[in-house]
Amino acid sequence: MKETPRADYTLLTYFSILLVFGLVMLTSASAAVGHERFTDVYFFIKRQLLLGVLPGIFLFFFFSKFPYQKLRKFSLAFFVFSIILLILIFIPGIGSSYGTVNRSWLSIFGFSFQPAEFTKLALIIYLAALLVAKGKELLDFKKGFLTVLGIGGIPLILVALQPDIGTLAILFVIIFSLLFIAGAKWSHIISLASVGVLAFILLIAIAPYRLARLTTFLHPELDPQGIGYHINQAFLAIGSGGVFGRGYGNSVQKFQYLPEVAADSIYAVIAEEMGFVFALCLVVLLYLIAVRGFNLAKKSPDHFGKLLVSGIIIWFTAQSFLNIGAMVGILPITGVPLPFISHGGSALAISMGAVGILINVSKQVES
Repeated sequence: MKETPRADYTLLTYFSILLVFGLVMLTSASAAVGHERFTDVYFFIKRQLLLGVLPGIFLFFFFSKFPYQKLRKFSLAFFVFSIILLILIFIPGIGSSYGTVNRSWLSIFGFSFQPAEFTKLALIIYLAALLVAKGKELLDFKKGFLTVLGIGGIPLILVALQPDIGTLAILFVIIFSLLFIAGAKWSHIISLASVGVLAFILLIAIAPYRLARLTTFLHPELDPQGIGYHINQAFLAIGSGGVFGRGYGNSVQKFQYLPEVAADSIYAVIAEEMGFVFALCLVVLLYLIAVRGFNLAKKSPDHFGKLLVSGIIIWFTAQSFLNIGAMVGILPITGVPLPFISHGGSALAISMGAVGILINVSKQVES
């Protein structure tokens, strides 16, 4: 008798550990800023639970039960909706920058969220469906490759106009990787990579503050109190943590020294409080998730499932690399949050929904 395929509980366990660890560290990292801004040390963790974990649990169970093959029918609707949300950002009174240079937030009925988080998942679902539909036509530059790239480039343009370079990089990596996995020609892939590099150089050239960030990334000691302040404080936090850390809750840098301690900089707080050992263990856990995820993609029962799983794992891996890389000084700071750990309700909820899709696919893989 043929056994019914079971969900990949190992992969689910990895994500569960990541989520719980993230909630524990967010509780500590956000305590000081929560007390300073809202006189409530638990303000951020309560928001994360209410706006992230609770809806995330619903999305996880929904997508883990909803047959992933049926997502192809709704892929265009998801994609169009994500584009509409990105356009709404530019409407005064709805879109907001919240004090940053990036206009990347929507504020509706008192609820604020970043549409780009939904766009990541919507883009993956739509591109997976589109690439399956194109099939061998993808080898044709005009009818296949260029068509897919043109459609996928719509959210890239809208995100670039915000401008949100970190999210732009993640979306580009998703498109580039899915085209490669789907079997596009090497010549087309190399051309796309070249265009991506040129676009990155252009974006730096037209905005002096980006050039300053790049210069600071290369030489953070040149402006320690100005544009280099963030990275220098991150270095100080990571360095002072040593091998075993100062101890949970004992971070010094989270007390108004390190910017965005609950979001972009939370890895630095983890390294300061828990030390090099735990900081490295977190990287190892992310590596295990990536390996397990790509193995699931290889075993997926169809091409759509393979692209779907690959896109989600690439998203999580690329975003984690950009965040941690910035904190340890191997990449410029782009303001990208650490998946499942940084504060952000909508980002966490959508990420948990994406994990539901992974589990859904795994249940249809024969052992």
